[in-house]
Amino acid sequence: MANKATKKKSFWDQYKLPILLLGGIAVGSILGIISPAAGKFVKPVGDIFLNLLFTIVVPLVFVSIASAVGSMMNMKRLGKILGSTLLTFLATGAIAGVCVLTWVNIFSPSAGTNIQMGEAEMGEMQSAADMLVNSLTVSDFPDLLSRSNMLPLIVFAIIFGFCVSACGGDESPVGKLLANLNEIVMKFVGLIMVIAPIGLGAYFANLIGEFGPQLLGDYGRSMAVYYPLCLLYVLIFFPLYALFAGGKLGVKRMLKSIFAPAVTAFATQSSVATLPVNKEACEEIGVPKDVSDLVLPLGATAHMDGSVLSSIVKIAFLFGVFGIPFTGVGTYGMAIVVAVLSAFVLSGAPGGGLVGEMLIVSLFGFPAEAFPLIATLGFLFDPAATCLNASGDTIASMIVARLVEGKDWLKNAVAAKTAAGKEA
Repeated sequence: MANKATKKKSFWDQYKLPILLLGGIAVGSILGIISPAAGKFVKPVGDIFLNLLFTIVVPLVFVSIASAVGSMMNMKRLGKILGSTLLTFLATGAIAGVCVLTWVNIFSPSAGTNIQMGEAEMGEMQSAADMLVNSLTVSDFPDLLSRSNMLPLIVFAIIFGFCVSACGGDESPVGKLLANLNEIVMKFVGLIMVIAPIGLGAYFANLIGEFGPQLLGDYGRSMAVYYPLCLLYVLIFFPLYALFAGGKLGVKRMLKSIFAPAVTAFATQSSVATLPVNKEACEEIGVPKDVSDLVLPLGATAHMDGSVLSSIVKIAFLFGVFGIPFTGVGTYGMAIVVAVLSAFVLSGAPGGGLVGEMLIVSLFGFPAEAFPLIATLGFLFDPAATCLNASGDTIASMIVARLVEGKDWLKNAVAAKTAAGKEA
């Protein structure tokens, strides 16, 4: 009997957060369906929760990256982490691109669609040089303190951390301050997550009450193509990535820790808002702190497998709507490049895909009327895309840990954690 009680307790301790999050979302969804007015009434509670998450993101990203780089006296390791991160993002993005190209050629997302195209006015596209400059830097320091400028913040934090490392590292006064701030920020995150089930429930109550009817109609075919694709990608490739990263133990620990980030990302539709939960997941799995501190913030803006999947489905959808054959190596190659580019320029905030969708319309030469079509699809695809993006960041951290630490990194991490627990 004691063993059974222990097993039940350990199961609850392991899955308590995702169970509570799913419970909150389920209750909120039912409330939104039964009474949209009630969903609107509780909306402020969800907004407060999201605002708390968003306000902690900038200090979380800056402190975690600057602290990780600042304490890293071995610059060769830093280069290896960053190089492995870039390689991981490109490899998983390419795999996602090949999967979705195969899928949309079997199941057309535009088949049977009869859509009346409205008018839309396209904004002026930036040049490639301007886009690069504006993606990586800002013109004034206060602009760094916005979650809409995540890549410039990351670049600034890496350079700042490098300078801290050159001036004494984690033993310097600033290094110690950063380490202490990191602990404070994570404690803050823990307090926010206490109200997560209530906050997400309220947010979803309003979301379902307001937008539920829009989930039906001419866009249903595209959703019926996209959502099963996302599910298959998760069921097939996430375990394969985890197997490569840490063997059978990697798959086991990934399955135990991935649900909370996935649920949070699906509900908030924001990779940035999921950063705190991803940090906790990586800690539970055993990913080295300096790896997760670098990979997760980068992943929130640049690791977008779900967005690559959705971008190519959107492109195939527009080709079908405008009667253009979606065939040929050149077309497929262009689709993957545009999908990766559009995913890369997405911001971490909900609805940030509008910039990427504008990029798709412009680079493929679609008329302005295509923009409202693809923007609507973006809204419908966003929950699943963000779920893949954000939960994939945790798995990307595992892959980078394998590339940096070697194939036995997870066994060593688990052994060290067990030994520390016995000593305590």
